Amino acid sequence: MRPHVELIHEDDYVWHPAELPRGEGRASERRLSVDEEDGSSSLRIDFHTDWGRGPGIHHANTEYYVLEGTVRYGGREFGKGAYIHAPKGVPTDSIWFAAGTRILHFREYGESGFDPVDSVNAPRWAEAYEDVIVLDTEAMTWDHVPNVGPMPGLYIKYLHIDPRTNFYTRLVYAEEGWSDHRLAHHPCYEEAYTISGRMTYNFGDLDPGTYFFRPARIKHGHFVADRGGTAWILRSDGQLRNWYSEQTWVRWGAVATNWATPQGGRIRWSQSSHDLADQPWRNEFERESLQKSIAFQREQGDKVTDYREHGQGTDPSVLAMLKAMDAATLQGGHGHSHDHEHSHSDEHSHDHDHSHDEAAAKVDWGADPRQYERTGERTDANAYNWGASYPTGPADPTMAPIISTLPVRSRSRGRWNGEGM
Repeated sequence: MRPHVELIHEDDYVWHPAELPRGEGRASERRLSVDEEDGSSSLRIDFHTDWGRGPGIHHANTEYYVLEGTVRYGGREFGKGAYIHAPKGVPTDSIWFAAGTRILHFREYGESGFDPVDSVNAPRWAEAYEDVIVLDTEAMTWDHVPNVGPMPGLYIKYLHIDPRTNFYTRLVYAEEGWSDHRLAHHPCYEEAYTISGRMTYNFGDLDPGTYFFRPARIKHGHFVADRGGTAWILRSDGQLRNWYSEQTWVRWGAVATNWATPQGGRIRWSQSSHDLADQPWRNEFERESLQKSIAFQREQGDKVTDYREHGQGTDPSVLAMLKAMDAATLQGGHGHSHDHEHSHSDEHSHDHDHSHDEAAAKVDWGADPRQYERTGERTDANAYNWGASYPTGPADPTMAPIISTLPVRSRSRGRWNGEGM
């Protein structure tokens, strides 16, 4: 399982000698993310000299995407936008990269092993079931996404779809002003590297060279494509289903045991994600774009709530707790007439004799997220890991999101503002 990385810019990674066995030439790699359990990795590679190697078999499903420069595969030469998918266990032809070429290199379900063979006619591994794909993506046309989602303006180029697992790689382009006012989570992981333009969302800014790896069920959203639009390469290890949330909030707190204020004494503290954005951080263009997303949804007949930045207006976590307290009273939690003055303030002290623990135990908070885990059905190697992908169909229960608060972020580009969490 790879860790949650969001957001980080490639400039914040150190260079390592590239793991490209059996090749001749010199190259360096930045390890965007690595799965130490099975060797899967996402890499940014620079070729300092011409580099090449002959026909062979990869030990992992392998993908090459040229950001800049030249690649030659089996005698055919391509430039920027070239894409090559080499399935695990399938003989591939010779490959060559010119000095100065910059690529993205992905390995899935295996490490960097490479076995030389005499030609592409060599026997493939018994479990292999796909063929090599070679594309000039610059010559491909952009297609509208099949489901317009929150609003039109999102386009796609499909590069590879695994017929068995639905693992797929695609290029995505969002035109200027495209936005989505909702938060989403998915049953599969999602990773992306920004190729051009800029997009803002709750974890930061997607500008060229930024990268994220998001395990399944991590909430994310409130996207707005900046002027000029933005494009990125996006990968998922299963069919991407969008499960949306609105009016989301998180509150956490504690009672201090061995730390306190300068004045001394134990303290209670509580903080909401609402508190982390005490001033508007969206600019006028972004706010207008998000309102267009809402207007489009309503035109489609969907019932959606107004968009409001976190930190603005009433904190929804406070409203939720006040409603729960009222529900506890109505459900008989106090057990006596509640006719004394009940002030919902920061100093919510109850010296009179009745138990809030008893009341809280009776409150109906709605659905329990644990009922969506289906842990008893899972018997694969990831049964212990809530963040691993889980194949799901339209009729299956929606998996509850995982609350992710402060993932790894870039020193130079990432930021945290609490929006949408």
